[in-house]
Amino acid sequence: MTLQKLVFAALAFASVSTAALAEATYTVGSAIPATLAVTDQTGKAHTFGDFRGKNVVLEWTNYQCPFVRKFYDAGAMQAQQAAAVKDGTVWLSVISSAAGKQGHLQPAEAAAAVAKQGFKGTAVILDDQGSLGKAFGATATPHMFVINSSGTLVYGGAIDSIPSFNKDDIAGATNYVQAALTELAANKPVATPTTKAYGCSVKY
Repeated sequence: MTLQKLVFAALAFASVSTAALAEATYTVGSAIPATLAVTDQTGKAHTFGDFRGKNVVLEWTNYQCPFVRKFYDAGAMQAQQAAAVKDGTVWLSVISSAAGKQGHLQPAEAAAAVAKQGFKGTAVILDDQGSLGKAFGATATPHMFVINSSGTLVYGGAIDSIPSFNKDDIAGATNYVQAALTELAANKPVATPTTKAYGCSVKY
């Protein structure tokens, strides 16, 4: 990795804002309203009520962020998405980058851009007004949340335990999202319900 990229990544990590977290509507233990509505990369509308009876993963993303690229370039994020969906989980990636900001996707270009990443989840949610991101207190990309089948938020934080942008660290890290899904499948409480998210700041 070049020095320029290293500096960029370090600055991106350092600039993660706590503003969105401070104004979060939903925190671990909150019930997510069935009426909460979102629109995906194809223009299709969904509500969280549509997902009742299934676990839901929310993945805040920005395809230009080196911390996100760590997982996508390694194929790790797509593999985790595919495995989760196969097990019956709804996986929603969320792009909260505002118009003119890094990572923003216009609706007309979103489907092609998402396909280019090899996305294997359920849908990518376009949130350029930032309302969903601020409601969940998403501060970083990737910032991960897990909602159980009853609609309760049971995990929020980092995807894993090694806050780096080096894909070689993936194998040695504890994946908190996978741990939460495994515990839910075993009807156990999530042992680590919150961690500190790391990555680039969400570009509200």
